[in-house]
Amino acid sequence: MTRIALFRSLAVALGAVSVAAACGGGGGGQSENLASDQTVSFPMVSEFADLDPGHMSAGQDIDVFRNVYSGLYKFDDQLNEVPDIASGPPTISSDGLTYTFKMRNNVKFSNGDPVKADDFIFSWNRAARMQGDYATVFQPVAGYDDVSNGKAHDMTGLKKIDDYSFSATLSSQAGYWYTEVALWTAWVVDQKVIKAAGKEDDQNWASDPATAIGTGPFKMTARTPKQSTDFAPVPNWWGGSTGAITKVHIEIIADQKAQLTKYESGGYTLIGNANQSLTPEDVIRYNSDAQLKTQLQLQPSARTTWIGFNMCEGPGKPSKNCTFASPFGGDAGKLGREAFSLAVDRDQLLDIACSKGTTCQKATGGVITKGLKGYLGDNTDPWAVFDKAKAQSLYKQWDPDGSKVKNLVYTYNTSAFNKAVCDNLASQWKENLGVTMQCASQDTASFFHSRTKCTFPIFRHSWGADYDNPQDWFDFLFVTDAGSGGACYSNPQLDQLAMQANTKPLSQSVDTYKQMNKILVDNTVTGNLVYGVQQYLSHPYVKGVGGSPLYDNYWFDLKILQH
Repeated sequence: MTRIALFRSLAVALGAVSVAAACGGGGGGQSENLASDQTVSFPMVSEFADLDPGHMSAGQDIDVFRNVYSGLYKFDDQLNEVPDIASGPPTISSDGLTYTFKMRNNVKFSNGDPVKADDFIFSWNRAARMQGDYATVFQPVAGYDDVSNGKAHDMTGLKKIDDYSFSATLSSQAGYWYTEVALWTAWVVDQKVIKAAGKEDDQNWASDPATAIGTGPFKMTARTPKQSTDFAPVPNWWGGSTGAITKVHIEIIADQKAQLTKYESGGYTLIGNANQSLTPEDVIRYNSDAQLKTQLQLQPSARTTWIGFNMCEGPGKPSKNCTFASPFGGDAGKLGREAFSLAVDRDQLLDIACSKGTTCQKATGGVITKGLKGYLGDNTDPWAVFDKAKAQSLYKQWDPDGSKVKNLVYTYNTSAFNKAVCDNLASQWKENLGVTMQCASQDTASFFHSRTKCTFPIFRHSWGADYDNPQDWFDFLFVTDAGSGGACYSNPQLDQLAMQANTKPLSQSVDTYKQMNKILVDNTVTGNLVYGVQQYLSHPYVKGVGGSPLYDNYWFDLKILQH
């Protein structure tokens, strides 16, 4: 299927981060006496990109505003999809096309307005019309194409049944769509408030605390753009307890050194929430100091970085975007792909490019990140190990006179991390294979545009999962003519498996997706390098913090002990 290919171009680079927790205080007692001031404060480097759920795409925005808005479903700490406003899983028709959703009848927006089926239908149609980066969450729904093209106002597939139930009819089977319904684009907004604030597709309402009305446990209470934003618990929240925290204060501080100075003087509760991070030298300092390390946690993040190999065998072969024969393409290039992957000492790469392993970990279980469904398991990728002798042997078989790698250039989008990776790869390939490779950087927009056209023989690739379903990886990266692939990889067997898996619920398709991941490994389609790591830094008296590979913990999990 054809979908927006720029989903991840707006995402942050390696490592979305949250907070750390440790039980502090002297005496070793087990009681948890709360501090009188339950204000959580943390910094962000830059301002929110979008405050409107229908247009939201940046990780920092999603991590913060999942505390303000909600939808039919959400992901728990283990990334299992569970009901939120829905009273249970949808009823799916026998042909797999019609999903019937039943809602709780006690849900209210933070202003007291009841949440009904009309609000969801309004919110979903609005998001489809606005055409934000994630509008294609609704692409499977009948009538989406006409709405996205401006030919219709509403999707024909959405039908109200009664005040607390509605149905969505799809154009074709899409077993993964149930997962996508839990994403932020499908959060519900208060149509009465939005219409009263202006045109229904305007976004101004979302930046005003008086009209930023959601169904989550917190609400926005104050905002000074480019300076700070405050939040407070919703009184009598329909979902129950909002926890101990009485206020959340977020400041925009571009200087990460200044952030840490304020944290260390007690001015911030934590650093790392909302896709933020420490500087490389500071995270190394904390991780290498026994006392400071108690404030730091490093957890898996749902991002993989790998060596991208161009699989083109000639113009139009095997993909329509192919314009030349790549030395790494097809079966003839397999030995080269294997050699280049085996010639990388990933421990050395982590030490140099990943701040001594504090920003990433070795990718040894396939392209899908550790902690996500579809992961093959630790040390299951035989090409993600360092074997200099075998790499040299394979390389000599593949390119005995060095002609295939003459003037070889590895291209990446400009960032300090990507440069460090390329510099280290070039050094290792020179040392271990005798290959001279040049590094070339491009601005992000130019790089993505060229990569989509399969321009580069060898290049940097990375993907941060949007949600915990392998379909998010294969449809965008590895099926024939995938929009974000960049390698022009094509495998009819994998395409057929993808079609089969995509029609089934994840519980019935995960083994098929693992089979597809194994195909990628067996054919060395990706030279997998590293998985992302989240950094969490907080004072010892902060409890209940952390996150999954995709999201920060909810704010109602936090509490501050006496200190």
